[in-house]
Amino acid sequence: MTAATLQKTPGDSIGSPPATPAEWMDYLKGKLAAQRGKARGFGEYYDGRHQRMLFAQSKYRSEFADVFDRWNDNFCGLVIDSVNERLAIQGFRMTDEPEADKDARRIWQRNFMDSESAAGHLDAMTQGSAYVIVWADADGEPTINVESAETVVVQFKPGSRREVEAAAKFFVDDWGREHCTLWLEDVVCTGGPSLAGYAIDKTERNPLKVVPVVPLQNRSRLIGEPMSDLAPIIPLQNAINKVTADALVASEYAAWPQRYVTGLEIEEDEDGRPVEPFRVAVDKLLQAEDPAASFGQFDAADLSNYVALVDMLVQHLASCARVPFHYMLKGGQVPSGDSITSAEAGLIAKTKERMLHFGESWEKVMRLAFLVKKDKERADAFEAEVMWKDPENRTEAQHMDSLLKLQMLSVPKQQLWLDAGYTPQQIERFEGLLEEEAKSEMERADKYMSQADKAAMAQPDQDAKPGGGDAKKAAGKPPRGNSGNAAREKAGK
Repeated sequence: MTAATLQKTPGDSIGSPPATPAEWMDYLKGKLAAQRGKARGFGEYYDGRHQRMLFAQSKYRSEFADVFDRWNDNFCGLVIDSVNERLAIQGFRMTDEPEADKDARRIWQRNFMDSESAAGHLDAMTQGSAYVIVWADADGEPTINVESAETVVVQFKPGSRREVEAAAKFFVDDWGREHCTLWLEDVVCTGGPSLAGYAIDKTERNPLKVVPVVPLQNRSRLIGEPMSDLAPIIPLQNAINKVTADALVASEYAAWPQRYVTGLEIEEDEDGRPVEPFRVAVDKLLQAEDPAASFGQFDAADLSNYVALVDMLVQHLASCARVPFHYMLKGGQVPSGDSITSAEAGLIAKTKERMLHFGESWEKVMRLAFLVKKDKERADAFEAEVMWKDPENRTEAQHMDSLLKLQMLSVPKQQLWLDAGYTPQQIERFEGLLEEEAKSEMERADKYMSQADKAAMAQPDQDAKPGGGDAKKAAGKPPRGNSGNAAREKAGK
């Protein structure tokens, strides 16, 4: 689509795609409204701000709303954080070279992406998707911005799940004014709402010739929208909240045991309504003149049924989310060694699956960054790969033992350092430190070496020459193994 063809021809059907930037803004704004509602709902569950006392009866809310207003029992944050804390990008390999690409790392660090990428992963797993915008600053250097699904929306080309046809970011500034930036393949437009929809304020040529917005999609399927990791968890979370709320209400009623009295005449007021004979309190003593009267109290409420039901629901939640059971801290001893590796196998597999899909998006982000720098080779580096930190948590002894075994298989030293958890920046410093260390040892040896040792080192190596002096001396000496025979010959034996 070119700037000259951004006009809708007469006779277009109602269902035809947008043809002008203003129409694209109107269309994408409507699409964002539906996307934002879902994303915001999932975000509230992650933050623990979802509706409380969801299934409580009206009497519960009227009598105990203030008591439980700030209460929530939220596992949604744990489901997301248990994976997100294991997703850490250490660098990129943009070419066939085994070392990390220094320029890619510089771009990454310049845009604060160590923390921004973690925020993008968190939002993508929570809300189903997040977005990364690549552009150029005033100096022509690439800028990378991670955006929420509540502010950015994309439209894929018909029949494609990867090629973005249009993207837009809608935001409100500090003065309450709404703005929109629209990216098409040929133009970039900015504008804002007007009485007849959106109006374009400024249109510029897109020097990249592609829409520079990359979706970070979570659990993408061949058909349908990307899914939030909380989608199958929310029903179980609601059930846990309901049962726990019932237990809290029951404990509130049971906090003051119900008492009863028998054999006491019931007094009534003028309207025939029973009059309460006692004002029960902690510091009050109940007494009656009628010798037939007797006092008692009902048994305390048993809350163990609630506990058993909540435990069952938590187990189901952990199974659906593939969260290890010890993350729930349900009594017992925390596993260690091989047992913890086995317990976390599902979580590690889930994390590696996220690495696979998120990695494809980050590779595209870095190719766009080099496209901004007009680096044709790395802009087309489809063999690029992301260097992820090892998601497994192992003891230091186990980890080092496995690395030593890999060294016996002649695995390169650089790869062993990466597997040990060192970043490409640290490994780069290792090379310089090892060189300085070797230089210092040579200087120290030269300083403390004796003059005789230096002279011996300065002489040519005569052992390597046939007939050399050291070789003749060695040939003239009797073999060490026959020293006993030589001594007996001298003694005449």
